[in-house]
Amino acid sequence: MTVHECWLICALDSFGLHDKKNGRAGRMQMVFHIGVHGTDGDRLLKTLLNNRDWLLGNGTEVVSPARHRGLFDEAIMALKGGAATPEMQQIMLDAMLDSAAPQRVVMSSPLLLGSAGRAVGREGLYPQIGARVSALANLFPQTQAEFFVAIRNPAVLLSKLLPQMGCSYEAMMQGCAVRDLRWRDTIRRLVSAAQGRRVVVWCHEDVPMIWPELLRLAGDMPPEAPLSGALLYMQELLGEAGMARLRAALAGRDQITIAQRRRICAAVLADHILPDALDEDIALPGWTQQTVDHVTDAYRADVAEIAVLPGVEFVMP
Repeated sequence: MTVHECWLICALDSFGLHDKKNGRAGRMQMVFHIGVHGTDGDRLLKTLLNNRDWLLGNGTEVVSPARHRGLFDEAIMALKGGAATPEMQQIMLDAMLDSAAPQRVVMSSPLLLGSAGRAVGREGLYPQIGARVSALANLFPQTQAEFFVAIRNPAVLLSKLLPQMGCSYEAMMQGCAVRDLRWRDTIRRLVSAAQGRRVVVWCHEDVPMIWPELLRLAGDMPPEAPLSGALLYMQELLGEAGMARLRAALAGRDQITIAQRRRICAAVLADHILPDALDEDIALPGWTQQTVDHVTDAYRADVAEIAVLPGVEFVMP
């Protein structure tokens, strides 16, 4: 069985980046890129770290998971759903940060949601996401928390996670029916728990087209800021020959708009994409092609709902 990972939404909209004049200045901003598992693979973290000099010079620090993983888990257990005191917050910041007083702190790891074993529960995808988001926000209640999350076709997601988890398919599913693998319910739980905090959502299938915008949103980088690694996902899809064609098409276009860049990328992909680059094999016990198609159709329907859900900032290609 296979599923074709195409871009779910074809409109080439001009995506408006925010700036600190739009009400985001003031309190320290804590950005939690919470995954999900089986999507980013640390690419956002590593790419932002490659832009560390510009980010630090403009008040943004990117924190490696090694500096917060155990720290956060211990704090969440100790707080038991409560909010950290100012003293506790300062202890965590002192342990995490290199710079003295950044305006924005970016953390990126699917382990912010816990282990991959939490991806599926009897109620569906990430049933504990609300409790986890609330706990993360309570670590730094005096800051301005933001949550960034990618979603993915559940058929592909489960196929990626099952080999990593080292358990049976039945153990992974925990009694969840295939019909309940719905992202709309998960994102509603997230938004409810965020309580008005910023929630940014995108489809992993769309990342090759929206990657520079995601980096700039997470790092609060304006369009004119230099950005290293903006074509990372395109390189994975095109290979060396295709990338040479893409770079030639983009050369000399310093003032290119987002929509123009995406049109050029789409045109080059149409002619130079590596064979089977977007095809994913689905090997899940008991699943048929009909099952894959049903889950994919439900996913597309969920994306349409999530894109207009109040409280969600949806990044469209």
